[in-house]
Amino acid sequence: MKALIVGYGRMGRLIEERLLQGGHQVPLIIEPVLKGSPSSGAQVFPSLEEARKAGALKDLDLAIEFSLPSQSADNLILLAQEKIPAVCGTTGWYDRLDEVKAAVEAASCSLVWASNFSLGVNLFFRIASFAAKLMDPFAEYDVGGFEAHHNNKADSPSGTAKVLVQGVLKEMTRKKRGVYEMLDRKPEADELHYASLRVGSVFGDHSLIFDSPADSIEISHRARNRDGLVSGAVLAAQWLVAEKRTGTFTVDDVLEDIL
Repeated sequence: MKALIVGYGRMGRLIEERLLQGGHQVPLIIEPVLKGSPSSGAQVFPSLEEARKAGALKDLDLAIEFSLPSQSADNLILLAQEKIPAVCGTTGWYDRLDEVKAAVEAASCSLVWASNFSLGVNLFFRIASFAAKLMDPFAEYDVGGFEAHHNNKADSPSGTAKVLVQGVLKEMTRKKRGVYEMLDRKPEADELHYASLRVGSVFGDHSLIFDSPADSIEISHRARNRDGLVSGAVLAAQWLVAEKRTGTFTVDDVLEDIL
């Protein structure tokens, strides 16, 4: 497939490398401030709008978008208008998700988005949800958790933590809401406290703990590098173009087909 990469940071470069290794083409890259030459020899534009004006958004099978939260929604809307299917791994733009969905639907185009494309993380979500359903009848087991990331991460909690907590809440009748900030009080019985730590070079750890007076059960996911994210994004891209699809999907839809 011919893939457009929107955002040529660390993820964009790794995705380019993986696509080329798989025999795919990367003829076009969007990056406002390019540092170094693309391995693919791709044509580079500072924005999608500039690429559109130049007539460069032609004969592309798909776009993979890992840019900035402030840019992502506008990028996805423009891609939909150009009828280019997209895979988006940028987080922090979800307040405009309905607007993006409407644009994708109006154009009869397609989009796969996820807070985390890692195959391991998404399997972890399913394991956590199943565990929450299993533990819900046993009130002696309280539930909470924590996540840790490197000290350069700007947001807290992580988008992955929020998705994890929402999945657990969906399966538990006795927990109604997630609390992410520091607690200087006793948590309410229906609150699920999920804490964050920013320290050193930790790539990304997420844990869920079921604790009782008698024992404790913990499940966790620890990322070692970006390989899982890259593999998941490329897998989603291949799934999206494997057949004609229209609409907005999540990585969960991709997993449903595989499972």
